[in-house]
Amino acid sequence: MCDSTHNHNHVHDHNHEHQHQETLNIEELSGDARTFELTRRSVMQALGLGALSSVFAPLGAAPAGAADMGLTPKTVNPWKPYRFHLAGDHHIHTQYSRDAMHTVDRQVSKGTEYGLDWMVITDHGGTAHQKYSVDMITKDISAARRTYGNTAIFQGLEWNVPGAEHATVILPPHNTTPSVLKQFELLFDGTVLADAKKITNANASDGEPYAVAGLKWLADQVKSGTVPMALMFANHPTRKGLDSPAEVRAWRDAAPGIAMGWEGAPGHQAAGISTADGGPGSGRGYYDNSFDEKYSYAGYRATATENPLRTYGGFDWATARVGGLWDSLLAEGKPWWITANSDSHQMFKETFVGGNLTTGINLDSNYYNTTGRYDNPVDKGVPITTYGDYWPGYYSRTIVSSISKSYLTLMRALKSGLILTTHGGLIDGADIRVTTSDDAQGVTTGGRTFVTKGGTVTATITIDLASRANYAGFIPLLKKVDLISGPITGPVTDQQTMFAPNTKVEKTFEVSQTSGQAVFTYTYKNVGDSFYLRYRGSDGKVLAANGVDPAMDVMGNSNPWNDLWFYSNPVFIDAI
Repeated sequence: MCDSTHNHNHVHDHNHEHQHQETLNIEELSGDARTFELTRRSVMQALGLGALSSVFAPLGAAPAGAADMGLTPKTVNPWKPYRFHLAGDHHIHTQYSRDAMHTVDRQVSKGTEYGLDWMVITDHGGTAHQKYSVDMITKDISAARRTYGNTAIFQGLEWNVPGAEHATVILPPHNTTPSVLKQFELLFDGTVLADAKKITNANASDGEPYAVAGLKWLADQVKSGTVPMALMFANHPTRKGLDSPAEVRAWRDAAPGIAMGWEGAPGHQAAGISTADGGPGSGRGYYDNSFDEKYSYAGYRATATENPLRTYGGFDWATARVGGLWDSLLAEGKPWWITANSDSHQMFKETFVGGNLTTGINLDSNYYNTTGRYDNPVDKGVPITTYGDYWPGYYSRTIVSSISKSYLTLMRALKSGLILTTHGGLIDGADIRVTTSDDAQGVTTGGRTFVTKGGTVTATITIDLASRANYAGFIPLLKKVDLISGPITGPVTDQQTMFAPNTKVEKTFEVSQTSGQAVFTYTYKNVGDSFYLRYRGSDGKVLAANGVDPAMDVMGNSNPWNDLWFYSNPVFIDAI
């Protein structure tokens, strides 16, 4: 995957035969607008108390030992040499969020300036947002699409997941998109449900059935043709310890074509810059929380050696820990992808304040609650160092590999796991190809291939090393690449399983060159069991005591530019 990074002389392929379409055409997604009636029956059905929605087969989710059950071996995400590699961000806030302030145009303008090809506007769900904001922001997004015709701008939602944390919901441009978002929010947003006294608290366990029902409801909207597609990625999953392993599995298994993954790396990365360096002095990602005795999952309590409520090298603990929760999900042989985003609200050292304030730079939430928006921000001309975010594209990137830049094709790429995540321009891109003695073409990230037992599997990563300065003004140097792999052991019996003890760093490659392409190959010989593999890489500046893993970020003193990583998504290999 090559990253279209830092300028608009985009690098998309090693071969430049393909060119972007100049203006995205969304007419293909238009259709007859549908009306929605909130009847008791529709609510009962959504909660699974009436006719249950069908369960879709997850992409490439054949269980371990599929061949033994008479299933035909197949490949998913075959490796191809020519794809667009498009950088984006699916977690961006505007003045239509209760805690953000910038216009849609401003966020899209800055994201485009910093090299993004696609963005998702994801303002916080809530009673005022559902009542007022969706209709207003729909118009602003439409205007931005006309202004920035070569940038895909999705309308989404940061869903307050009942009984858990937050999640991005993404819909493509369609006449029904605003109506679907509004009804989904009314029926299934945790804050809306709590305000309406339907659950005791947005984070309380009595909301968990609503989360599952909401995902099934979205799947039904796709199945019925109400909307062409819908996707969900959980945001900052262990920031407060609210997303238990069982809840994550329930989301994934309830709607495997909708619930596709989580933010492997949260936004708010500037929050960890120390006050001595003129920063906010918090935790990277605002992962600065204490364990909540009432709502945090017990398995996330800190131990003497690790704390799941902290980031590690800027990545969420559930992703960064080898053999941790992400690996326990992958060991089931089912898709669960990671992304990296800005969670952009208010930018470190920018000079703007909100259009409606109480005191200092504090936003007037009472104004928002009665209008669903804030007035346009005001430039005070003085850099503000207590803001903890970066503009979209400035630091974090979710890079998808796609055959085109159309909205649905981008969403299909996200759904398929054709995703690479990077921080701080550590690398320009990476191409991953896994071949076997039975599959000479091979597959790439998010893919699935097969090998006859006793055969070989060859994993190759070709990395385009950083060729230009990042937005901190230096060219990063990649120092090491880890190949991580573990056995596919099948579905778990205990839904709270959060470790995969047999997953390990198979090989660490030291990177000696400083420019061009670095190619690393590893061969698994005499393969006996199904397994998966994934990659990560680092500038090597901050490592754990073992010299391999990321270190836990220091609270109040973790400059994100001094600890850069990239992570790939996995490849599954079925031994037959």
